[in-house]
Amino acid sequence: MMVLITYDVQTESKGGAKRLRKIAKECQNYGQRVQNSVFECLVMPDQFVKLKATLEKIMDKEKDSIRYYFLGKNWHRRVEHIGAKETYDLEGPIII
Repeated sequence: MMVLITYDVQTESKGGAKRLRKIAKECQNYGQRVQNSVFECLVMPDQFVKLKATLEKIMDKEKDSIRYYFLGKNWHRRVEHIGAKETYDLEGPIII
């Protein structure tokens, strides 16, 4: 399933910048960054449960927020990209 993850981390507080980096790194393990605090993650349900639990351990629930948008299996028809930032096909082969 395709999940769009967005987050807002208060960086003015102590540890905010560190939380911001940790959340971004964890999201990057599961998908691609499409904007500064937005990731597209193609995950299995069990992977999403693990990712969500990890993100919620990192965040400060009093200061930060995370939103999950479930785009489902037919996500290709629901995403339109215009502009400069290139992306890769999450379902295609990855060449390193």
